[in-house]
Amino acid sequence: MATTSKRPAALEIPTGTENALGQAQTWEGSLEDLRGLVSDRAITGETMLLNLGPHHPSTHGVLRLLLELDGEEIISCLPDIGFLHTGIEKNIESKTYEKAVTLTDRMDYLAPMSNNMVFSMAVEKLTGLDVPERAQVIRVICLELTRLNSHLVWLGTHAMDLGAMSVFLYCFREREYILDLFEKLGGQRMMTSYIRPGGVWRDLTEDFLPALEKFLGYFPGRIDDYEKLLTDNPIWIDRTQGIGVVEPEEAIALALSGPCLRGSGVNYDIRKAMPYSGYENYEFNVPLGEHGDVYDRYIIRVQEMRESVKIIHQGIKKLASTSGHFRSDNRKFVPPPRAELGRSMEAVIHHFKLWTEGFSVPDEEVYVAIESPRGEIGCYLHGTGGNKPRRVHFKTPSFIHISALGKLTSGHMLADLVGIVGSIDCVLGDSDR
Repeated sequence: MATTSKRPAALEIPTGTENALGQAQTWEGSLEDLRGLVSDRAITGETMLLNLGPHHPSTHGVLRLLLELDGEEIISCLPDIGFLHTGIEKNIESKTYEKAVTLTDRMDYLAPMSNNMVFSMAVEKLTGLDVPERAQVIRVICLELTRLNSHLVWLGTHAMDLGAMSVFLYCFREREYILDLFEKLGGQRMMTSYIRPGGVWRDLTEDFLPALEKFLGYFPGRIDDYEKLLTDNPIWIDRTQGIGVVEPEEAIALALSGPCLRGSGVNYDIRKAMPYSGYENYEFNVPLGEHGDVYDRYIIRVQEMRESVKIIHQGIKKLASTSGHFRSDNRKFVPPPRAELGRSMEAVIHHFKLWTEGFSVPDEEVYVAIESPRGEIGCYLHGTGGNKPRRVHFKTPSFIHISALGKLTSGHMLADLVGIVGSIDCVLGDSDR
């Protein structure tokens, strides 16, 4: 006797959101549309398809993961991004280069100065704009503070994902102090737009260095506290060791970078491989993992925080021996100091031209990459010969690391997924540009 399947023709996958009419949104596709993306067992109904996200908790951003589950075992994981759709790259193409800096802050909002830096370096490379030595040292200090800021948010949220609430509170306590330092520099806690083409917006304020040295004095002890809570904690070890393992060859093939790559034992750090802003003059180690699991990626970032402290100490010493300005004197690209406007008509003209019209950039293309807290962030910039770029594109680590989730999660349990997602340290603003 012929039987009739009760399975619907359209697969309903609740997204956890509702439309304006209050109706549940569904994925308007058929099972056949997923063939090749999930196993044949999902097509026949032997395994279950389940959404994680796109609600924010535990996904570290507006990320939707379509999971194929056999009981609690993950068979496949399909990331779905694009919920933020900020359009930052296209917006930059309608801005002058100076004004575009404020948009870069909003991509990876946990490491805004890294975004400022890579865009400014691309503009400098395209125009041949010089950067004074003092500005280079200030940039290094800011970039390493940004690394600490980002790693603290990562560690606190990652620990909370796995049930360690106290670490979250302690990490954000230290992060608040770093944000106060940023506010002294740029007037803003997060979106400072402090690093700009030719140098930095302004010189260090009088109260910045004393506050920074105070922070450096007690922060290493706070890192010790984090490790006392987690590193030898048997629950933490059970939840992280042997989970989300990626071998060195696989990490390279997946184009991983930053702590995700170095956690697998691959010794590649752009600060060492292709130094910028004078990083070749600083002594620091590149921490490497041995097993490529969630635990190693945790250890790498904790050790990187210690190395950042060492780099900032060296930067403070270098500041004492640097002279010169905090930004280039090339008035074709950099606005004159406010003090000159009252005594120089030429300064007024440059100021007016640069803030109303901007500066022209050659009709050429460049690519620049730096080591952000998450890995390699690169900026492709193509000028037009005019005051606005023809094309701007950022290569961001979060986008690449999210694409590797299928490989990292396959064969693990559903409870392990949250730890694996946290270990890649993705920021969705970094991905949905």
